Amino acid sequence: MPGKIDSRLAEMNIKLPEPPAPVASYVPYVVSGNLVFISGQVTMGESGLQFVGTVGKELSLEEGKAAARLCAINLLAQLRAAAAGDLDRVRRCVRLGVFVNAVPGYAQHPEVANGASDLIVEVFGDAGRHSRAAVGAGSLPRNVAVEVDGVFELA
Repeated sequence: MPGKIDSRLAEMNIKLPEPPAPVASYVPYVVSGNLVFISGQVTMGESGLQFVGTVGKELSLEEGKAAARLCAINLLAQLRAAAAGDLDRVRRCVRLGVFVNAVPGYAQHPEVANGASDLIVEVFGDAGRHSRAAVGAGSLPRNVAVEVDGVFELA
């Protein structure tokens, strides 16, 4: 029987992907005590990379938010692996770091980051409320629009 969080994801019509293997010399997550530190997740979709380009140039604010949401879905896939398949073990989201590949002078990083933050709150409710950094970047790996990392507490 699916847990509460898996049921919520199903209601939201979200199917978590198999977490991808790292593409460089790092691990996808580290568990230290009750905390899970998840490495940056990019805009990998079912058919490969999506939302490639610069927000404010090739991509709109709304596309940037959708990219951040996709990164958060990939973050949840890694979190599920770190929690031994049981997202109900998540006590709270502690922090998200959202990196936006944006044109110089771009000022809507927080709005782009809301694409990830809003999803985490929708999935976990009050336990999804978190601290956050929303940072502009001159470029990101593989020229993706957004990358998101996170810290979660497990029961």
